[in-house]
Amino acid sequence: MRIRPVATVAAGALMGLSALALSTTVAQAAPSGRTPVTVAHRGASSYAPENTLASIDAADRRGFEWVENDVQRTKDGELVILHDNSLARTTNVEQVFPGRSPWNVADFTLKEIEKLDAGSWFGPKFRGERVPTLEDYMDEVENNDQSLLMELKSPELYPGIERQTLAELRRAGWLDKTHVKRHLIIQSFNADAIKTVHRLRPDVKTGFLGNPSVADLPKFAKYCDQINPVHTAVTPEYVAAVHGLKGPHSRPLDLYTWTVDDPATAVKVAALGVDGIITNKPDVVRDALGGSDD
Repeated sequence: MRIRPVATVAAGALMGLSALALSTTVAQAAPSGRTPVTVAHRGASSYAPENTLASIDAADRRGFEWVENDVQRTKDGELVILHDNSLARTTNVEQVFPGRSPWNVADFTLKEIEKLDAGSWFGPKFRGERVPTLEDYMDEVENNDQSLLMELKSPELYPGIERQTLAELRRAGWLDKTHVKRHLIIQSFNADAIKTVHRLRPDVKTGFLGNPSVADLPKFAKYCDQINPVHTAVTPEYVAAVHGLKGPHSRPLDLYTWTVDDPATAVKVAALGVDGIITNKPDVVRDALGGSDD
């Protein structure tokens, strides 16, 4: 029998007590009395290459319903899932297509992008993973019975992408009453894009990525259901200001914060009353809060 040193036992006990104390703090301090929704950022992107089918499958295996992604458009008008405007960081595009710097998504056709490896950069076990189309991505999310926080990435580069994305969602069956009510939110850093989504489909929940001033929040409440700031901008006063307004569906605005990957920050923002936490490490957040993903 292995005897653990007294110091190690004591440290483990203290860590256990600390975790219990943190979870208790969340339960007592969160104004809503509810654990925030955990959203897997670009899928479970600490465990699989971001914005791939592997990443949303990794989130699903860990028991997470909500995933986040980024939508962009190819040169020939196809919608694909990728965070950066350039393909360089997360694919082997520099080797496959040398001399085409800066390797922007908008400069490549879908057929060209389908030739790229979007997994090897993350680890050899993901070699051959592809940049998914929005159609393929939605099929996988549906097969996993997951929900989607969709970001329109740099919509100013892709005129009309709001209408095109909604059309794709409609073809995939994601604009029916059930999906719209329970499984879909569309967000962007671009306020005009969110206004357009709301105008085209006022039933779809929308979120603005950023932290508008408290004075400007009523303007956003006309077309946003959520205000989604970086976690460093979350304060008790800001959360109260957001929750004090009703959005276009006559419900108090939600606040989802990003990108939170450590237990202490997760506990802090949960205690401030945020409604959702967007994270690369959803299991870390879930464990810190002592609850499920929803």
